[in-house]
Amino acid sequence: MYNVLLIPAEREPNAALLQRLAAEKISYTLASNMEALPDTGPASSFDAVLVDLGTGDRSTLLSVAERCRTLHLPLLCGLPSERLPTYENSWGAADFFVVPPAAGEVTARIRQARQLASPNAAKEGGNILQVGDLRINLDRYEVSNRGEKVLLTFKEYQLLCALASNPGRVFTREQLLTQIWEYDYFGGTRTVDVHVRRLRSKIEDMGETYIETVWNVGYRFRNQDAPAR
Repeated sequence: MYNVLLIPAEREPNAALLQRLAAEKISYTLASNMEALPDTGPASSFDAVLVDLGTGDRSTLLSVAERCRTLHLPLLCGLPSERLPTYENSWGAADFFVVPPAAGEVTARIRQARQLASPNAAKEGGNILQVGDLRINLDRYEVSNRGEKVLLTFKEYQLLCALASNPGRVFTREQLLTQIWEYDYFGGTRTVDVHVRRLRSKIEDMGETYIETVWNVGYRFRNQDAPAR
């Protein structure tokens, strides 16, 4: 699978993150900084650099980002959910994920970052969903609204894709639980409501509506031909 350089911003990496790497068969070299990489030349032994930010200072991420740019090596950032509102693209990571990550998420993020970093990568992926100013690039796992990147957790992204790929179709909460969370949830149907509320807060602004509530049933994504409500 993949091999990464893992740099914790705190003294020890997050145990749940290490468990997830092992589960996804991602090998890693633990380092306190970028000294494990050469100053020049290809860093072909690593597929990506992963900074486990935790509650540490973001200066670690910023310094690593500079070296990664020089070596053309993808940089990913793992951070706790409470730091998500303060995360900015200017921190230099190609992508991020919330720790503990969902099953399969780290592999997906590494694969995406490597594809984008490839010199042969297309400038624009062809698998695009767009409604109004909301744009979902399914090849790159990217979401933007009015040209600005939208930062979503993996579950929020999965939920958005499930709804947006079937505009006009009504999903019950139970259907969404089965499709997105499978057996990995504990909050019942309220889990869906909470994630929909968070997703709406990130993609719906200035009166734009994409996710519609069907009372006593569930949710649907606005049909592309239908006007916003």
